[in-house]
Amino acid sequence: MTLHDDAAAVLTRWTPPDAEQAALREHYLRYLAEHEDGMWRSSWPEHLTASALVVDASQGRVLLTLHRLVGRWLQLGGHCEPGDTTLAGAALREATEESGLSDLKVSGEPLQLSRHLIEAGGCSGAYHLDVQYLVTATAGTDYVVSEESHDLAWFDVEALPADLDHTVAELVGRL
Repeated sequence: MTLHDDAAAVLTRWTPPDAEQAALREHYLRYLAEHEDGMWRSSWPEHLTASALVVDASQGRVLLTLHRLVGRWLQLGGHCEPGDTTLAGAALREATEESGLSDLKVSGEPLQLSRHLIEAGGCSGAYHLDVQYLVTATAGTDYVVSEESHDLAWFDVEALPADLDHTVAELVGRL
């Protein structure tokens, strides 16, 4: 099974929590049906991405990145790569690469979908069709800031940063 096939299967079996998420799911599935390259950043004007809301469930915290290009607090995640075989695996890979955390556990199904316009970097002008997963930190919570971030920080789910992107607030609200 290819990453494209996995994405279509995941989205087909996923039960969206509301009408807005159901409409996004249908949009993603149409895009995949029409674009064999829909998983790659070269796909234009949209492409699927995978991201991870990393939580430390024992402390009621989420790990967010102050993204270097966007300049706002976001969940971890990004583009799929040729070695990825599943969307959940891509989200887990991104979370591991961007946080330095090990022993992370990814949920089997998406938590939320988010379609957003990219205004910076190499994909400026394209839309990310982001598939967002819950990833749980099961061991130590000492992270390492990657080159993609200005900073990483744990935030209590009830005390998120003021400059948080609204899509991340929605994502945290689904916990």
